[in-house]
Parts: sequence; C-alpha cells; structure tokens
Amino acid sequence: MKLHKSKAVNFQKDKIMKTLVVKSTIFLSFLFALMSCVNDDTLEHLKVTTVKTLYAPDNNKAVKLESSASANILFEWEQAKAEDGGLVMYEVAFDVEGGDFSKPIYKLTSDNNGTYNYATVTHKTLNKIGALAGLNSSETGNIIWTVFSSKGVNEVKAEEVRTMTITRLAGFAEVPTDVYVTGEGSEGGADVSKAIKFKAVANGEFEIYTKLTAGKKYHFADGTNAAAKTYFADGEVLKENGESTVAKTGVYRINLDFTTGAVVYTEISKMELFFAPTNTYLFELPYVGQGVWKAASQPITFKQEGWGRDERYKFRMTVKEGTEFEWFGSVNGDNSRPNNSTPESFWYMVPVSGDQWNNCFKFAGEIDNSLSDVSVVFQADNSYTHIIKKVGDQ
Repeated sequence: MKLHKSKAVNFQKDKIMKTLVVKSTIFLSFLFALMSCVNDDTLEHLKVTTVKTLYAPDNNKAVKLESSASANILFEWEQAKAEDGGLVMYEVAFDVEGGDFSKPIYKLTSDNNGTYNYATVTHKTLNKIGALAGLNSSETGNIIWTVFSSKGVNEVKAEEVRTMTITRLAGFAEVPTDVYVTGEGSEGGADVSKAIKFKAVANGEFEIYTKLTAGKKYHFADGTNAAAKTYFADGEVLKENGESTVAKTGVYRINLDFTTGAVVYTEISKMELFFAPTNTYLFELPYVGQGVWKAASQPITFKQEGWGRDERYKFRMTVKEGTEFEWFGSVNGDNSRPNNSTPESFWYMVPVSGDQWNNCFKFAGEIDNSLSDVSVVFQADNSYTHIIKKVGDQ
C-alpha cells in the first residue's frame, strides 16, 4: 500500500509541474510578443524625415578663417519632420572631399542643444576641421558638409551635400602643451630623447634660449618620442612637418606663437654683468649650453662710498649683431643684501630698463673681494634666474 501511495503522490507532482511549465511558457511568449509590439510601435514614433535642402552657407563658398574669437559662420537648413510630431534633433557633419559621411571627420549639434535647424560654427572650429581634413596651417582646401536628423536614434542624412573652401589660420587648431627643439643642428643633436624643452610663456606661446649650428637641420616637436608632432620655421611662419636651418652658428632666442603661427629668432651675441656703482661691465658671461651663461672665478669687489660699500648689479644682453640691448634685473626697484633666509625668488630675472640704479640686485656680503662663479639660467622649468657662488678669495 505504501508503494502505491508514493506513486500517486509523484504522479500528482509531475502533473502540477507540467502545468506550471506550460503556463509559464505561454506567459513568456505573450510578454515577448507584447514587448515586440511596444518596441515596433516606439521605433515607428522615432522616425524622422530627411533634410531636403541646405540653405547656408552657399555651395562652394570660400572662407578665409580669422583668429577673432567672435568670427563665425551660420549653417542653416530646411526643417525635418518627426513621425510623432515632436522635436527633431540635428547634427552638422563634415568630411573630406570625396567622403561619404560613413565616418565623418567632425560632427557638432545644432544650436539650442541640437533642436534648432541652424548651427553657429566658429572659425576656430572650422580651423580644427580643416586640420582633421589634412590641411596645413595657412593652406587652402575643400571640405564637405551635410546634416543628419534624428530623434536621438536612427539618424538620417540630408539629401544634399555641400562643399566649402577654407583657408586655415596661420596658427594651429591644436596647441601643444610642451614644445622641444631637436635635430642635428640643435644642442641635443638628432637623438630626440635629448631634445631641449621650450618655456611656456603664455597660452600657445613658447620661448627658448639655445645654440643652433649653421647648415644643419633641426625642428620643433611636441614630445620626445618618434610619434611626436613636428613643426618648422618657414621664414617667419610656423608650419607642420618639416626641417629648418640657420645661416649662422650662434645662440638664439626662439619665440613660437602657435595661436598666430609666428616664429621670431633673436640672436644673442653677448651677456654681461653690469656693476652700477662704477657704471661699467665687470665681465662677460660665455654661453655654456642648455640656456646657461657662466663666468667662472671672476673677481668681484664692492665700491667704497661715504655711507658704506655699494654692491648693486644687473645684466645686459646684446642682441641683433650688437645693435640692440636688453636688460635683465630684479622685479623690485631696490633691494637689501641677500642672506641665508632670502627666498629663491630674489634672484629671479625680469626685463627692466637700462637705468643705472633701478631694479638692481645686491650681492651677498661674502661676495666682496671674492672670486665667484656667476651663472644666468634661462630654462624651461623654472623662472629665469641667476646664481652667484663664491669659490675663493682674491
């Protein structure tokens, strides 16, 4: 009897399980069918029409880009319509001439977060697009543009495509964070890992004091590896992908402005220490490399005055084949003698006037009647400064 009862119970359990499986299958099938209908209905409501006509700018419009932040061009087109009668979203797409927009080089949303049928595009953005299209600085070339409409998915390309001719800015759409000089004609030679870094002096502007060798090639780079972008000077214009040379071996200050594409070379022919009490130049500091001028074991003696010993000094740089001078001194109009607690900023050098007394530094007391090393250091990773180090007595 126990055996028969057990069989009956198991039979009843199997029957219940089969019923549950069948009901679950029916429910899930119904649920999937319902979701499919909902998705189909939702996708239907996400459909939009294509933009049939582009209004502005005109086809084949030529634009010489300007550096002004307010310079822009209005892109405008006919409105598309949405199946649900709601808002349509727009993106303006750009591609290289001959492209099919399957992989646009640049896309941007229209004004008002993509809901207006026009977009205000700055010249700066167009300059960047030109660079993506392969145009170099100051180069003229064509790009193409069109409009995509959508409800956020299933975007549709406009029926019309237009061409625009742009002349890129002399400056660069992408300004490097760091810049180096490298190549056979540079101090570091052709080994890019020994490239010498420029000092960033403003946004997009860089400066370096370095020696260049006549007739040997060098270039500028945004890194110290083989993948770095490279630049060169074509006269007074900064361009991409090339080499430069100088006609004369010498020490130069090189100023690069990536915002305007300008290059300025200034030859540095002499660096001297000016001693204000005697209104004379005590000695010249030879250039030793890496942005450093150094005069070793120089005798320095203060001038005796009725009120004490005068120790004021600053520096004069001779530029442009000895025809012009630039002065470097203290940010302060007057100073006290430095001591062991004086901050490093005391020795920082800034451009000053050639006035005999203003903006002079003062030697520390121990420098009187000494033999001292004097170094001027104009390098990238610190403020321009100088070092006075006593190495002996006279």
